[in-house]
Amino acid sequence: MDFYKDERIGLFIDGANLHAAARSLGFDIDYKQLLNIFKKEGKLIRALYYTAILEDQKNSPIRSLVNWLDYNGYTMITKPAKEYIDAAGHRKVKGNMDIEISLDAIVMCEQMDHIVLFSGDGDFRPLIEAVQRRGTRVTVISTVRSNPPLAADELRRQADVFVDLEDLKENIERSVNERVDDSLIYPKKTTVPFED
Repeated sequence: MDFYKDERIGLFIDGANLHAAARSLGFDIDYKQLLNIFKKEGKLIRALYYTAILEDQKNSPIRSLVNWLDYNGYTMITKPAKEYIDAAGHRKVKGNMDIEISLDAIVMCEQMDHIVLFSGDGDFRPLIEAVQRRGTRVTVISTVRSNPPLAADELRRQADVFVDLEDLKENIERSVNERVDDSLIYPKKTTVPFED
């Protein structure tokens, strides 16, 4: 990756987006290893993880993941997800964290030299441009190796550096015996996990 030794680094992780990218590449993330990688790259100031949670998921693996991350070096930003039934009668879950990520990144970029955004959502292009105008470098981590690609082209172009998640897989993949069944964390395939 492209970091300077003394850079102050902040990680901004769109949890649902990162989960979808890793799942599309066929692996689960070892969040302890992920943190260790960036601690070696520079001075890690903050690792913020954003996710929406269904109220009925109090004892689910997603709640366990949130609790584990909260005790192991991550700052958790959560909000209740909204459930609704669409016109076709399908259960949908909405849990967009774009505003929260954007506000925090703009407020915190003055204390950071380099922001690492874990999301492929093209809606973040104006955010990247705004923090770059303040002198903060931005790396985007997502994937173009899935079908369809999960990283928007305009986001990749605006970033100072784009890293495909698959290139980190070898260093951050959770071992087989630590994997969790996705169906316990996110709704079944008949639903859309999170939509904008």
